Order: sequence, then structure tokens, then C-alpha cells
Amino acid sequence: MLDINFIRAYPDKVRWALEVKKINLDIDEFLNIDKKRNAALHELEELQRARNEIAARGKTSSLHLREEGKRIKQKIAEQEKRFGTLDEIYENFMVQMPIIPAPDTPIGNDERGNVEVKNWGHPPQFSFTPKDHVQIGRDLDLLDLEKGVKVSGYRGYYVKNEAVMLQMGVMMYALQKAIQSGFKPMIPPTLVNEFALFGSGYFKGKTYNPDTDEIYKIDNDEKETNGAVKKENKFLVGTAEPSLLAYYADDILEEKDLPLKICGFSQCYRSEIGSYGKDTKGIYRVHEFMKVELVCITKADVATADSMHEELIAFSRELHEDLGLPHRQLRICSGDLSTGKYKQYDMEAWIPSRQAYGETGSASNFLDWQSRRLNVRYRTNDGDIKYVYMLNDTALPSARILIAIIENYQHADGSIKVPEALVPYMNGIRTINRGSA
Repeated sequence: MLDINFIRAYPDKVRWALEVKKINLDIDEFLNIDKKRNAALHELEELQRARNEIAARGKTSSLHLREEGKRIKQKIAEQEKRFGTLDEIYENFMVQMPIIPAPDTPIGNDERGNVEVKNWGHPPQFSFTPKDHVQIGRDLDLLDLEKGVKVSGYRGYYVKNEAVMLQMGVMMYALQKAIQSGFKPMIPPTLVNEFALFGSGYFKGKTYNPDTDEIYKIDNDEKETNGAVKKENKFLVGTAEPSLLAYYADDILEEKDLPLKICGFSQCYRSEIGSYGKDTKGIYRVHEFMKVELVCITKADVATADSMHEELIAFSRELHEDLGLPHRQLRICSGDLSTGKYKQYDMEAWIPSRQAYGETGSASNFLDWQSRRLNVRYRTNDGDIKYVYMLNDTALPSARILIAIIENYQHADGSIKVPEALVPYMNGIRTINRGSA
């Protein structure tokens, strides 16, 4: 969320951000609502002050004052309703206010405006007709999509046999490398309260909207220890990021302890409602997968956050290189940059069956947009209280990296070579073929 004082002081900057991020919001209408809301709040506070003055006189007040007290009470009720209406409109505007993109963000309308900034490796040149991961998975009994759909429904899948070790090896390799790089490990909850998803920006608006938010909502009521039924919305996370950031909600950290570097392993769930009909074959786009996610919390300094952002994306590039996967890094343009992001890079690995790169992660810098929502602050060395800056990065996701490994490392005889970095997790298996387990 943006600082309201910044919006009031620099409406033209916000107007520009709305334009380049393709967000349909009227800044002038918002500023008018802001003025009306402030005036309504001032009037309400004046009425409450008058009521309190009358109440302070107690029994000594005259009949006239008691009647005046009743009149003020009625006006307070009316004014509270008026302020509440304006406040709701104000809040709905505020949650959509975008952070101003970084000065060097490419200006573009959509993903076609994203810019490649780094490229590593060369797509494999096969001397045979390569198979896609679906066929390889079937031939080597590594994937079962038919039973997955039967048991789980659309986009369901089973990972089997050596592919289980391969997938878990990818997760463990990423996790261990992150820990060696100074990230503190966590296994966070994947079932979270609403504030965690709102705070990290995973709702398009103020509350969950099933038509726009690619999130699974849990309908079960929760029983408390005293037997009472708790009516509270619960959601499955699409990444560990919301849980990791919400861990610090309402906290005041100390500058001497920053930056905080955390890596989280979790199962991830995404409804993919905005991707209906896309990538229906295989496991490129699925409802659940595993991921190692990195988050960083820094002091409120753009240069420090930028440096951390570069460290995060460099870590992801190195993981792809360790696995020998041809990949590229994209700088995300303004029109493909979501509301709260100051700057974003995407990682894409080469997928032979697509004859194209496919997204395998992203690294994003939010500055204080998330921390204002989650109310995460820090005490500076001088004693001031400021909002922290927050960043995140996908270390490695399971399904798409599994596709990239299976397809890039296939041999003419149908077998798969195991990337050298993952051999320690494969019980000595270096080549996956029928019955290699």
C-alpha cells in the first residue's frame, strides 16, 4: 500500500504509475474522496468531543443540555454511517494504488514488452526426434496423468518412482544451497488466514474475489478448544511468501538485525482460473506443486533493496546453471508489473517440447508496499520507526523444473541422464531408464 501522504504530495507520479501499469483508477476521484473522508472524520470527532463534554457534567447538566446530548448522539450515528461509507470507498481505492515502478523499468503494454537481460547455455540439438515430458513420463513410468485426473480432477497428476527422487532432490538441493548462502530455513503453514494473503498482495482488491484471485478458499468451519465454531476464512497459499512475510506482521524489528534472509519450503496451490484452456497437456500448469521460496527484509533504502534483488536473481541463475539448464532472465515491463511491484525479474528455462523458454520463477522487489499492509516496521539505529522493504524470489519450483530436466536430458534410447548436482539424491542412479530404481 502506498503512503497516503505520498499520494497527496505527488499525484502526477501516481497517475503515471497507473497509466504505465495499465490500472484503471481515477486518481482525481480518489483525492476528492480523500478530502470528503477527512472532512467527515473531523466533523465526527467534533461531535464526539461535544458529547463527551456534556457527559462530563453528569447529573448537573440541565434539561436543555440533556436534550442536546440526545441530538448529538443521533448526529453521531448519522455521521458514523456517512464516514463509514466514505472510508470503505477510500480503502477500496487505497488497496489498488500502485507503487511507482523503478526508473529503469521498460515501458510496455504486456508481457511482449518484457526485455531479456541475460542468457545462459544453448538449447540441446537432438540427433533424434525428442519426446515431450508426457511421453517420457509414461514410457519410464515416472508420471501418471490419467490417474491424477481420476483422483484429483483437472490438472491432477502423480509423480512416481525415480521422478520422486528427482523432484525431491531438486527441492533439497535448492534448500541446502540457500542455507549455505545465509538463508534461514522454515517450513511455513500453507493454510493461512486472510490477512496474510491481503498483506502480501495476493488479492486483487481488499478481500478475496473468486472471480479474479487464483487462490483456493477452504470452506470448512474451524472448531476451537472450547467447542465453539470459528467462522474465519482460510486459504491455501500459492507460494511460501505470504506465510514467511506474515510471520513478522505487526512486529518492530531492529536495524542491526537487518537484512533478514529466509528460505521456505512448501506445497503450493493455485486455482489457475485465469489460465483456463492454456497448457492443458502435461504438468506445465498445475494446481499443486512444491517450491523453495526466498524472502528478504531490508531497511528502507532503495540501493540496499536493489542490491538484495540482484543477489536473489543471481542465486536463481546459479541454480539453473548448476542443473545445466539453458535459461534466460527477463526484466518485466510496466504493463506486466503487478500493482505492488517496484521491480521484477523472471527466470525461464528452455523447454524442448515447447521450442521456447518457460517461466520457472521470478524475483520481485516491493519496497514498503507489502510491509505497510502487514505493518512490519523496524527501529533505526537513531531510534526512528520505519516500514521495512520486502523482496521475494523463487529458488526452484517442482513441476516446471522437472519438465526441463526430463526433456533436456533425454537420450535417443528413451533414458534420462541425471544432472550431476542431483546424483547425491538419487541413490546412485545416474541414468533413469526402465527399472533403474
